[in-house]
Amino acid sequence: MSAVTISFQMFSSREEVDLETQLRLLAELGLKDVQPFFFELPGSMQEVETYASLLERYGLTAESGHFTLSQFETAPDQVEKIAKTLGMWLVVDPYISPEDRPSTAAGWDAYGARLAEVSRDMAARELTFAYHNHEFEMERLPDGSYPLDRLLGKDVALEPDLAWMIVGGADPLEFLEKYAGRIPAVHVKDMAPKGTCLDEKGFADLGYGTMDWEALWPRCLDLGARIMVLEHDQPADWRRFATRSVTAAHRIARR
Repeated sequence: MSAVTISFQMFSSREEVDLETQLRLLAELGLKDVQPFFFELPGSMQEVETYASLLERYGLTAESGHFTLSQFETAPDQVEKIAKTLGMWLVVDPYISPEDRPSTAAGWDAYGARLAEVSRDMAARELTFAYHNHEFEMERLPDGSYPLDRLLGKDVALEPDLAWMIVGGADPLEFLEKYAGRIPAVHVKDMAPKGTCLDEKGFADLGYGTMDWEALWPRCLDLGARIMVLEHDQPADWRRFATRSVTAAHRIARR
């Protein structure tokens, strides 16, 4: 098993508008890395430099980050500058909006070709590119194929979200094995018992759900993951989520 960076997806703490408050607590919990997200590009690089200064103040790194496909395609220089200012080596496309999702196998292939082009462009900039799944990529097409496989093709790396795979009815271990060596990072979230935590999209804090992360965690590392990113899409209390999940992650990582 390789060494691992335990990170925290900043989308999970978005209810707290003050960035420094978020970073201070995460550092106090013993985290060393965070995963910023940029659903909109900053208005100026000064904002990014302020972010970088806060990371340094609290002894944090940002090895990875999320950007939209539109940003990768229309503003790749800016994506590169943001990533390198914050010290990232991994940049990820996190989501396809419902209105942009293909409806045919050919459409998924075409979207995958766009991801492959972005991956090549980022590689030329010495950045690793990956795609992040939700549940809809796990719903089989009429020909029996998975949209996710068509998106990734032969070259695009995957930042798998194992809980969303389960929501989509897929076996996460199947996809971990399938993409061994192409998984630079993994999103770590837990599934609440069925019918509970409905106000939190059915997700749970790490260690408080039903997923066997004691087994999944080391398998992710064995298959190449270098960053394990704690995430919750809709925590009722982000501080509770962060505190519980960081504690559980450190316990699992020590095993």
